[in-house]
Amino acid sequence: MVSIDPLNAADRDDWLPLWHAYLVFYESALPDAVTDDVFARIVANDGLHGAIARDDAGHPLGFVHWLVHPSTWSTDGYCYLEDLFVSPGARGGGVGAALIAHVRDWADAAGCEKVYWLTQSANTTARALYDRVAQSTGFVHYEMPLRGV
Repeated sequence: MVSIDPLNAADRDDWLPLWHAYLVFYESALPDAVTDDVFARIVANDGLHGAIARDDAGHPLGFVHWLVHPSTWSTDGYCYLEDLFVSPGARGGGVGAALIAHVRDWADAAGCEKVYWLTQSANTTARALYDRVAQSTGFVHYEMPLRGV
């Protein structure tokens, strides 16, 4: 059985290895100051939200982060599921689907119009799940780095 709870300050030591594994998966690195800031904003409920999934023994299995923003296409907010990670040993066991369902239920209760997210096109394992629980919009993602990032 998987339990999913909001991230709180006591979860940092369990969240941090998952966060680092997530960054490695996406071949990325962030300064410690960014990691510290992200966790602090999630715990403070300062525009970012997060939850952690655990097994029956309390071992961390994965996490999800999301935020809400206004839309020019709706009078209700949109919920952007920004980060989703399930540890490799827990994949295929319903943890990812449970984390997505947690965000969906939260967003529905918060009055959001929809939940959406992005992933890399080659992330076939995750996309198999996403194709079961949501629909692809067909949009292509672009970005423009600023400030020399």
